Amino acid sequence: MDKKLTLKDYVFIGSMLFGLFFGAGNLIFPVHMGQLAGQNMLPAMLGFIVTAVGLPFLGIVAMGLSGKESLVEMASKIHPKYGVFFTVALYLTIGPFFATPRTATVSFEAAFAPYMDPALTKVALFIFSLLFFSAVLWFSLKPSEILKWVGKVLNPIFLVFLSLLILFGFFAPMGTVSAVPADVTYQSGTFFKGVLEGYNTMDALASLAFGIIVVTTIQGLGVTKPGAIAKDTIKSGLISMLLMAVIYGSLVYLGSTSRGVFEISGNGGIALSQISGHYFGIFGAILFAIIISVACLKTAIGLITSISETFVHMFPKSLQYRQYVYLFTAISFGVANIGLNQIIAFSIPVLMFLYPLAITLIILSIASPLFNDRTIVYQLTTLFTLPFALVDFMKALPQGLKDGMHVNGFIAWTDATIPLAGLGMGWLVPALIGFVVGIILSKIKKEII
Repeated sequence: MDKKLTLKDYVFIGSMLFGLFFGAGNLIFPVHMGQLAGQNMLPAMLGFIVTAVGLPFLGIVAMGLSGKESLVEMASKIHPKYGVFFTVALYLTIGPFFATPRTATVSFEAAFAPYMDPALTKVALFIFSLLFFSAVLWFSLKPSEILKWVGKVLNPIFLVFLSLLILFGFFAPMGTVSAVPADVTYQSGTFFKGVLEGYNTMDALASLAFGIIVVTTIQGLGVTKPGAIAKDTIKSGLISMLLMAVIYGSLVYLGSTSRGVFEISGNGGIALSQISGHYFGIFGAILFAIIISVACLKTAIGLITSISETFVHMFPKSLQYRQYVYLFTAISFGVANIGLNQIIAFSIPVLMFLYPLAITLIILSIASPLFNDRTIVYQLTTLFTLPFALVDFMKALPQGLKDGMHVNGFIAWTDATIPLAGLGMGWLVPALIGFVVGIILSKIKKEII
């Protein structure tokens, strides 16, 4: 007989999931967006929550409801080779190529670099990232301990320190939101600006990776029936997502009100450092260093653990789990030392390409009962989405690359022709068309492909 999880179990699993999701990017992006949006912070906040909270929750729900044992199995509804391609691309993006190195560089550049001699930053980053990823390696080699360390130890430490900062921001605000003018980039289309800003957290992509950790943890607690696992996954995910929404809203508010004292910062890390210093002085620097370092550490552990377990499952004849942990930790360490700005610059085009594909897969997996999980619906929706995801990829490339590829004219044409393309959502209408066509064809013939 299946065990029924208690409220305490749900809270611990929700805490673990929140701890895996909420890293440094989740701290710096909403604060910086709040500074930019100013008096327009509410629509920006709502857009941000759609992609940084709503989509990750749907990703967790999709993994729980699908009954699939992995992302590659879920994506293989489109085609087995596509399943492998999409899974590898997603895990490398949220793993050693972008998100995992970013955990170390954000920690260092936001919490420590401002107080150092610029001439020493490269050497200091090397030493810091070496120590950082040594700790990540130690935790990741013991995946069975992840619930204990992330859910019961690291996450509560993080929440205590972050709560102190937020409480001071609410009870002694630095300014009034209505008095803060919006930056020119947030004077129109603010909601969609927030939607795209939420991409930077990478959480919708991560939800497809972390969902399996939640399912495995629930199974480890004695729940074996698919229906019960799905129900418990949704309950646990809801706890973590509600907590994330509250914190995001608080951070956006904190960023907006900080404009009463500070100018718009270069990034959210600088803004948080300034805010901490304003409220706590030298103690603020220590407080902020703890917040950012713990947030990054716990996320890096979850990322390395997830990608290593996934690659062992996908390529069982390749490396063992421990070998993958060493490999991906080493790659993350190497990439981290190219610097935060470069990592962000290279990651944005990839995110603009992967997000539409991830969103459509999540929605299709949840809505599958409506079309009896027909393969043709998955395939046509993805086929219609893919070209416009590639257009968004090209649009996000550095201007020099776009000039060299001679794509500026094509991009301008798509912005003028495709609905919502100018807002970075040009894939949405084609995806809906592909979905409708797929449903029609699935009814004409039960299985075409």
